[in-house]
Amino acid sequence: MVNNFSQAQAVELCYENVNGSFIKTPHSLRPRAILYAVLGFGAVLAVFGNLLVIVAILHFKQLHTPTNLLIASLACADFLVGVTVMPFSTVRSVESCWYFGESYCKFHTCFDTFFCFASLFHLCCISVDRYIAVTDPLTYPIKITLSVSGICIVLSWFFSVTYSFSIFYTGANEEGIEELVVALTCVGGCQAPLNQNWVLLCFLLFFVPTVVMVFIYGKIFLVAKHQARKIESTASQAQSSSESYKERVAKRERKVAKTLGIAMAAFLVSWLPYIIDAVIDAYMNFITPPYVYEILVWCVYYNSAMNPLIYAFFYPWFRKAIKLIVSGKVFRKDSSATNLFSEELETD
Repeated sequence: MVNNFSQAQAVELCYENVNGSFIKTPHSLRPRAILYAVLGFGAVLAVFGNLLVIVAILHFKQLHTPTNLLIASLACADFLVGVTVMPFSTVRSVESCWYFGESYCKFHTCFDTFFCFASLFHLCCISVDRYIAVTDPLTYPIKITLSVSGICIVLSWFFSVTYSFSIFYTGANEEGIEELVVALTCVGGCQAPLNQNWVLLCFLLFFVPTVVMVFIYGKIFLVAKHQARKIESTASQAQSSSESYKERVAKRERKVAKTLGIAMAAFLVSWLPYIIDAVIDAYMNFITPPYVYEILVWCVYYNSAMNPLIYAFFYPWFRKAIKLIVSGKVFRKDSSATNLFSEELETD
């Protein structure tokens, strides 16, 4: 995640007896405790919430579908944000110091960008998957297979890791802003400013998939609205078994598309302010106050904890899977063959 350069006002140092130590912003005990509780809760929710999603999809055979494979991989990216990024960022944000060494500072920055962009690319792939499922539900199983989802997953992870490590681990982000980098290089600090070229690329990597997703979900909701009117107009007429099946499938696919559309909207709300701020900062000499930057960063981080809550609220099968996992019933013989959609079928 790109960090900002700003003169700190406090005189306390991260390492009192070390020359060139980073300046620390002191907080009293109560605000620190509140911050640790709020930020730590986000990390715990991201870890265990996404872990439940991963276990549910991998364990229950009924969930072994192309869409759920993409969702499991998305949950894996969010889970890794909760494990490798959020706990360390919590300490950095509260203490305003980096206590985990220069080497892990680089890895932390790479992991930060890597997993967050992996989430974005997964959401883009999921939007394409949902578009095909809603617009052509009968041929969807032929067009979108587990192999196709697997290819999308590999490409999403590949492009994300290539972008993040090629920038931060090679130091390419520092070209042209060497004076700023020297000013930020202090013991106990972990800043990784981006030059204008890389910020522009970062913006494009966010903007292009975002436009694709907005366009696709717009088309999905138009198609869903048209299908709903068609089904309503023909509800009183006699239907063939194939038409009845198509209606049921279309209804379920629209419900899935709606839920994933909400997940995408939550992603955009979390990410858009940060991306805009990063672009403005790169072209206006990093003017964002540190506290504003931290708020924007944690909006991005908290998105990794939001998807499991969205699934739990909208998916009856996920709530049922959680009960089976938490109660330990998943360890029973043949538990993987449990029917998780019985209640959903009744409501449909």
